[in-house]
Amino acid sequence: MKTVSVVIPAYNEADSIVSTLQAVREHVICDELIVVDDGSTDGTGALADSWADLVIRLPRNQGKGAALQTGWRRAAGDIVLLLDGDLRESAGEANRLIAPVLSDVCDMAVAVLPAPARKAGVGLAKGLARHGIRLLTGYRAQAPLSGQRAIRRQVLERTGRLDKGFGIEVGLTIDVLRAGYRVLEVPVAFAHRETGNDWAGYCHRGKEFWAIGRALGRKWWEGSVWTRN
Repeated sequence: MKTVSVVIPAYNEADSIVSTLQAVREHVICDELIVVDDGSTDGTGALADSWADLVIRLPRNQGKGAALQTGWRRAAGDIVLLLDGDLRESAGEANRLIAPVLSDVCDMAVAVLPAPARKAGVGLAKGLARHGIRLLTGYRAQAPLSGQRAIRRQVLERTGRLDKGFGIEVGLTIDVLRAGYRVLEVPVAFAHRETGNDWAGYCHRGKEFWAIGRALGRKWWEGSVWTRN
């Protein structure tokens, strides 16, 4: 029987972490629930203590990639489910993501979320990610930036270190495909915090665009080195 570890990176998610963890506990196949408190200053880790099997506290904010890297390496499950801390009650839908990996339909399942209630930005970051993944692997990703993923532990062990920051999803997708593993995108009714059309939202998307570009550049270079060798 395959076991499932849920790993949730969280940075200042005091408003949503309890409802997210409660939904996982009540509705999701879960042998182990790990929260990585990525240097939060709002008490996120203390709130998670009552729900998680393990809360890993990083002394300072290191970014989503570093938090996930720390979390999955401590996980014992055959399948690692990566979820964001702001999913709230919708985290209970995660079994739809686990099922195809458990049944060996794919090696990594990626959630395709419903369209946002309001459009933010012009889609530059998502477009860059989608076209970069296709250029480097030939795969046409519908949800290239989705952080909600179920993946076999063996895949994570083979692909190695995760990219940092907002480039993690793009880097992971490229690494998994290049290693010859099967990727399946699955519609799941997750809901999480949306960025707005304000200064904070534009700054967030700008950082995301830059990080994606950096991750794609690194993957292109890695592929070129591998081809030359």
